[in-house]
Amino acid sequence: MLINCVAYQDGKKLADIPVEDISEYVEKPETFVWVALRDAQPDELATMKHEFGLHELAVEDASRGHQRPKIEEYGDSLFVVVKTIECRDGDVAIGEVDMFVGDSYVLSSRDGHSQQGF
Repeated sequence: MLINCVAYQDGKKLADIPVEDISEYVEKPETFVWVALRDAQPDELATMKHEFGLHELAVEDASRGHQRPKIEEYGDSLFVVVKTIECRDGDVAIGEVDMFVGDSYVLSSRDGHSQQGF
């Protein structure tokens, strides 16, 4: 599910942008795009792969989920996996955030289906 899709220019919010315009904004000088997804579906990740030019293996890892924490470099971009820890009703829930980071963008995808830990 798309949470946010925003373009910034010169450090200020330029606009909420449609997903299909991401690739155009990423190419603009001095422009930065931030997209946030939650519980991303395969079709959403395929769209993001196309719009951002993401590496196929990184997208595959993000779509599978349950990855170990890591940072992987793919050309001029990074794929980062971090674990989240949240206390829910006295239990500890462990989740995951996958991030794709480039010079002019950040795409974050949070897995809301947390595993119980400890």
